[in-house]
Amino acid sequence: MKAFAELYADLDATTSSNAKLAAMQHYFAQAAPEDAAWAVYFLSGGRPRQLVPVRVLRELAVAFSGLSPWLFEESYQAVGDLAETISLVLPEAPHISADGLANWIEEKLLPLRGETPAILAEKLPALWSQLDRQSLMLCIKLITGSFRVGVSKLLVTRALANMAGLDSKRVAQRLVGYTDLSNRPSAASYRKLIAAESVNEHSQRGGQPYPFFLAHALSQPVEQFEALLGPASQWQVEWKWDGIRAQVVKRDGQLWIWSRGEELVTERFPELESLIHCLPDGTVIDGEIVAWKSEPSGTEDAFDPHAQTSPAVQPFALLQQRIGRKTLGKKILDEVPVVVLAYDLLEWAGEDWRNQPQATRRTQLEQVVARCNNPVLLTSPVLTGEDWFDLARQREASRSLGVEGMMLKAKEALYGVGRTKDMGVWWKWKVDPFSVDAVLIYAQRGHGRRASLYSDYTFAVWDGPPDASERTLVPFAKAYSGLTDEEMRQVDSIVRKTTVEKFGPVSSVKPSLVFELGFEGIALSKRHKSGIAVRFPRMLRWRQDKSVEEADNLATLQNLLG
Repeated sequence: MKAFAELYADLDATTSSNAKLAAMQHYFAQAAPEDAAWAVYFLSGGRPRQLVPVRVLRELAVAFSGLSPWLFEESYQAVGDLAETISLVLPEAPHISADGLANWIEEKLLPLRGETPAILAEKLPALWSQLDRQSLMLCIKLITGSFRVGVSKLLVTRALANMAGLDSKRVAQRLVGYTDLSNRPSAASYRKLIAAESVNEHSQRGGQPYPFFLAHALSQPVEQFEALLGPASQWQVEWKWDGIRAQVVKRDGQLWIWSRGEELVTERFPELESLIHCLPDGTVIDGEIVAWKSEPSGTEDAFDPHAQTSPAVQPFALLQQRIGRKTLGKKILDEVPVVVLAYDLLEWAGEDWRNQPQATRRTQLEQVVARCNNPVLLTSPVLTGEDWFDLARQREASRSLGVEGMMLKAKEALYGVGRTKDMGVWWKWKVDPFSVDAVLIYAQRGHGRRASLYSDYTFAVWDGPPDASERTLVPFAKAYSGLTDEEMRQVDSIVRKTTVEKFGPVSSVKPSLVFELGFEGIALSKRHKSGIAVRFPRMLRWRQDKSVEEADNLATLQNLLG
């Protein structure tokens, strides 16, 4: 545990990718395989479910530290991180545990899940007293599932590849699915990550998917496309669907569905299990799971590239309702059915097709989907246009079609790993976000390096037009990204001067600041006071040129629903 805590401290202390790479390589070279297995899991983004309720941790920290509850809360608000706060207020202890990371996780921490508060009050202080302050903070982060450190999965991949003398793409392939909740890191699984390449490796993959190929954002004006990309005829153009990116894997008589987050989601989409009967073994399809509503006239109209409506593909908000449920009853399955819109073929007849050109993969994909002849598997349509300007005109229909814009894929591109350009390129040509001018009404201090700043904001719009005799501000969105550091410091200063009331960590401020908020989607919501829910809100700019009275109202948001 101590060695991993030291690695965490080293990674957290630098912004240099080379320094982080060196620190991880050093750790992996020294660590026992079972400890390295869990280290890879956490560094790659794996998080076991919360082991102990945060409320219980706070109560135990207060009791064990001797602080008053109010003083602990003030300390937490000043520090901005619960694990760090607890490690600072508890009595400092010498590090007396020689057990490694795997032993701590498997023998001491995982068994805490489901224990009663009385048992936790007995076990946790005894565990905490074995750790120095640095290791204690790490331990609590692992308990709460809040472990995060500034390394990407790509950097972890490079560290393992460099240490083992392997191609990083091979390691990336082996890492897919490693952080799924169903996976239990072990010495054996770690040894497989760094093992020498084998000619039989591909045939022994079971249900493992491939690393997803990711697109780059394209924001240049269409007038520059010809010079930047060449003629439109060299590109495969599709709609950018608003759903869940997924791979459908059929091998050994079994079917697996993997999300882009490398989570095994087969059980979340039972209607897709019928694909086990029509897809041959050795098939892997990349596509988008979308909420679907078949029309009486059939589904073909939904794929008319020139249609102005898309009755079959439903808003992501509906899919989100289904995703958020712990159990899937017949009612929700009937109300929100799904299909896979397939757009790539990664494996066919047991062979890796990622090194085939995009156009070749697409042709074979269409044949696979046609032979399957299953209504839950459809090909994402390819759009055609005379030139980029013609495609830009078609892209204007994105909102009415319920899509986010277009995907541009070079016809000769291979299927890469992650967001790279060494094997070809995909571009996401998204439409501009929705936007409204809203008023900041609540603020809360952030976490980590923002712990001392009011950086998390709640925004509101008016519930009536400017000429209404009486109107009030109605909250509808929270946002914390989009401002520069300097702008955030200025807003923090204004929040402190205009706070009128406090509700725990939240400050209610006198309405004086207007911001243009951008968001990707909007939907009706019974859970929000405004009746509106927006997706991925962020601050586009600080509207210092606008007064609070000029901010938008609910009617503006309601009009965007159309």
